[in-house]
Amino acid sequence: MAKNRNITTTQLALMTAAAVISLRGLPMMAQEELTMFFYIFFATFLFLIPAALVGAELGSAFASKGGGVYTWVKEAFNKHMGFTAIFLQWIQNVVWYPTVLGFAAASIAYMIGMPDLAQNGLFVGLFSIAMYWCATLVTLRGTSAISGITSKGFLIGTVLPGIVVIVMAVVWMIGGNSVALEHIPDTVSQVVNIDAAHHVHPRLFPHITGMSDIAFLAGILLLFAGVEVHAVHAPELKKPQTQFPRAMFLAALISFGLFTLGALAVAIITPYDQINLQSGLFTTFQIVFEHYHVGWLTNVMGLLVAFGALAGVMSWISGPSRGLLWTAQEGVLPCFLQKTNKNGVQINILIIQGCIVTLLSSLYIVMNDVSVAFFLLSALTVGLYLLMYMMMYAAGIRLRYTQPDLTRSYRIPGGNAGMWLVGGIGFLAVLFSFIVTFFPPSQLPVGSPAMYTWLVVVGTAVFLSIPFVISFVMDRRAAGAADKPSGR
Repeated sequence: MAKNRNITTTQLALMTAAAVISLRGLPMMAQEELTMFFYIFFATFLFLIPAALVGAELGSAFASKGGGVYTWVKEAFNKHMGFTAIFLQWIQNVVWYPTVLGFAAASIAYMIGMPDLAQNGLFVGLFSIAMYWCATLVTLRGTSAISGITSKGFLIGTVLPGIVVIVMAVVWMIGGNSVALEHIPDTVSQVVNIDAAHHVHPRLFPHITGMSDIAFLAGILLLFAGVEVHAVHAPELKKPQTQFPRAMFLAALISFGLFTLGALAVAIITPYDQINLQSGLFTTFQIVFEHYHVGWLTNVMGLLVAFGALAGVMSWISGPSRGLLWTAQEGVLPCFLQKTNKNGVQINILIIQGCIVTLLSSLYIVMNDVSVAFFLLSALTVGLYLLMYMMMYAAGIRLRYTQPDLTRSYRIPGGNAGMWLVGGIGFLAVLFSFIVTFFPPSQLPVGSPAMYTWLVVVGTAVFLSIPFVISFVMDRRAAGAADKPSGR
């Protein structure tokens, strides 16, 4: 297999940050107003940092082997568990593509000055399908082609628009304009408090009466997920043992800063009832740019954000599917999935992946409400990924005991107790968030709560059962081959 040893620490950090950060998450956090700080604190200190630390230790320990989360979990438990982990990472990723591509479609709608197209299912569906296959064609050219596009796309299409919305929020406040988060409707009890004089004040801590009030927690946690996804590219660094941990910490720092300030900027400029999960960021740009008579900049931002979203898609296409290739090469998947092209890229896996994304993107076309399809796909994505993180944390803890002498250039400080603390906190935070995913958010009109829960339960169960069925079939096939006479 071809290997490209031309990725730098900064490139890997930017590729990872591009996988983690999507500006589509800013409206979701902005909808929580000042209570966003509670969610961001939870996501950063109980999830992002533990995931980066455990991912850095495991990534540096198995840098020479590659395979990412598959290798980590396999070494800790067995190859079937490892396959389940990489499958969950891969399939949640496949389900996620149509959501971020739907966001890119909304970006293009604003770029061409036709914002209504953002809610047109036919446009969103066809755009998502076409752009995904274009991204796949670029991916087939190899890691060097992807890293260049994802790094530039992240800086131009995610960091730059993120900085612009932050700067415009500062300009907005200096100009004495109305700060939207000071005028939240008193009916939104989760994010506002009403005092004895009937004055409405934004809450710093969410008003929790049930699990549905914090259902956004799992979605916000997912926004910070992905720091481990490019561990499969660790062998392509010149000094993976030291460069990989540095790349993880740099990516985590960039993610925290951009998410926090960007979401606050959206909440400052955009009235609460105009914050839309799919196109809310462009509403913010439209409000502020039209106020300062430079409305055409909304079109420019639409182009840049679309480029950033597509760069994020490319960043993810190469990671989990490459981990899946490792499992195929170890006989966990059928032989035809081992096929790579001249650039060493897993061509058959990418074709199957593209067919599934095409099918899922078609939901936009057949469902009446684009936002409902968008949110339902997001909800399915969350639970699958959180299950994988539980396996990753468990692997980090177990390997301290089963392979204590394994060379780890980065080791979580504090000995085994330190790993139990960091991995344990991460595991419990993810477990709690996983439970929350089965409760429909009170902030969104999702229809029947029972139907919502049923769909998420069934979807999670179906996707979780697939790797076990594949493992069972492959084991039976291997046993059958072993029983056959070796010669005639």
